[in-house]
Formats: sequence, structure tokens, C-alpha cells
Amino acid sequence: MSLCKLRHWQLRSLAQRAQARNFAAVSSSPPPQNPYTVGPYQVFDRNAKRLQKDRAASRDGGARTRTVDYVRDEVAERMMERFMDIKRNFNSILDLGSGPGHFSKLLETDKVKRTVMLDSSAKTLNRDPDSEFEVQVERIHGDEENLLQHIEKGSQEAVLSCLSLHWVNDLPGVLVQIKETLKPDGLFLGAMFGGDTLFELRYPIQTEREGGLSPHVSPMTDTRDISNLLGRAGFTLLTVDTDEVKVGYPSMWELIEDLQDMGESNAVIGRRTRIDPDTLAAASAIYKELHGNEDGSVPATFQIIYMIGWKPADSQPKPLERGSGKVNLKDVL
Repeated sequence: MSLCKLRHWQLRSLAQRAQARNFAAVSSSPPPQNPYTVGPYQVFDRNAKRLQKDRAASRDGGARTRTVDYVRDEVAERMMERFMDIKRNFNSILDLGSGPGHFSKLLETDKVKRTVMLDSSAKTLNRDPDSEFEVQVERIHGDEENLLQHIEKGSQEAVLSCLSLHWVNDLPGVLVQIKETLKPDGLFLGAMFGGDTLFELRYPIQTEREGGLSPHVSPMTDTRDISNLLGRAGFTLLTVDTDEVKVGYPSMWELIEDLQDMGESNAVIGRRTRIDPDTLAAASAIYKELHGNEDGSVPATFQIIYMIGWKPADSQPKPLERGSGKVNLKDVL
């Protein structure tokens, strides 16, 4: 499946664009970590990510970020297809890392009565008014990594997450918190970017000309890890599958600009806060040479991992004990 979308841009000189762009535009000072404590390894600067999302939602009164909703809107629709396959109605769901509510806007009252949207970026969370939702909306400004500080244990019928978990430092810990917030037989349905996302961009950007490699495209979870992580977190009846959203851009420059307007700029701790314009120009040329389409555009692939898990409950179907079968497999085959 693919989503082809080419946008029209005003022509600007390469030199002007190169000088104006700052790939990792946000610089932040996260609190120092205590070297004598043991905790999750910190890959992402969560404060920088919050600032990136706040600034993206503030540009032109939110107009620019609305023009780049196309990836999240597409994934939200594909998530909704999976959600509708679940033959159960819900009084309330939790939309974790909701953004402005890409998924919650698709909910209908005959399936869900109320949605609780939680996001670390207050400006993104409150970007769109309640009138754009069919169901009742509650908004909570909070960090997804500290879910249990905002949501009581065993209080949720379902937790949904659309493209936010790829910025979490402690994904196993967050999955455990999600399970803890669920009632018995509660549903978790999530979608996150997979490890092959933007593979076209990784090599050109990471081919450094400035003396040594520096991470410019954030690391992401591999598909093979998700089932193990869900099992370790205590979920049962697991389903994991992958899909792709493909988007066409006039050049690498428009892709990077859209990522910034999405709030998806690099937030790896230790990243460089600026890339030399010559390096970006070279990366753009490499990108087009390796992956360019015949019409002059360049593709960008977003790999999406969809996951479904249920909190264990006595009412769920369970496998029979080993040796309890009454039919010999040889007779069947």
C-alpha cells in the first residue's frame, strides 16, 4: 500500500535554503543524570522533543502543522480499520501520545463514548477544538513515559497509541505501564514507526563530510522486537503486523521541512545542532542519485508497526494443557 503525495513549493535558491535550514533545530539542556543510579538508557532528549512539537504546532497559528498531518491521518485510518474489527464497544478509551487527536477524531459514538487524550506537548494537544470530534473529549498534558502518574491502575478499557512510542526511551517500561492502566481483558492497540522508516534518508545524511559520523536520523525499534516486548510486558493474544506509507517529495529539502513541521526532527541526545550547508547539499544529491524517481521527485518510506495485545483475564481463551489432546495427529494427517 502506498500514499503518493507531491506538494507544490515556491522556488528558492539552494544557497538560501541551505543557510536557512537547521536539521536539529532545537537545542535543550536535559537535567543531568545521577551516575550512581540505574535506569533506562537515555537515547532521546524528551525535553527537546516536547519543544519541537510545541514549536511545530505554533507556526502560523498551527496552519503549517495541519498541512503535514497526511502521514498520521493515513496511519490513524489504518488503525481504525483494525479497531473496528474488534467486536466490542467501549465507554472510554485512552489515546496515548494523541497529538491533536488524529485517531480520536475518527471515533464514532456507536463504538466509543469518550476519549481521553494524553500528550507531552500542550500546544499540540490543544491545537484543534472539541467541535472536530464526534465523541466526548478530555485532554491531559503529561509525559507518556510517566503514564501511571496521570492514569490510575486498572482504570482503562482500552489504550490506543498512534505514532508516538518511537520517541520513548524506556519502551518496555511504558508497555508495562500501559498494561497496568488497563482493566482485565483490556485492549492495547498501537502503531509506531519501524526500523526501516526513512531508510532512503539515512545513508545520505549519515555520510558525513565534517569529520566523523553523527546521528541525524533517530534509531527506531525493529519489527522482530515488538512481539517479545509485548510478551515481556505481560500482554497476551498478541498480533503484530507491518505496513508502509510511501510519500513523494520534490526533493530532500521538502522532506526535511515537513519532518520539522510534523515535530519529527532529530531528538537523539548528543546530536549536532547544525549541519553545514555543503553537507546537506551533498546529501540531497546522493539521495536523488540513489532513490530518485523518473519524474525528478524522491520517495520517502514510513514503515509502520501495528500491534495488538490484551491484558490477561480469566475469561480469555487459553491453550489446553500439554498431553490433554484426544485426537492423534497421525490420524488427521
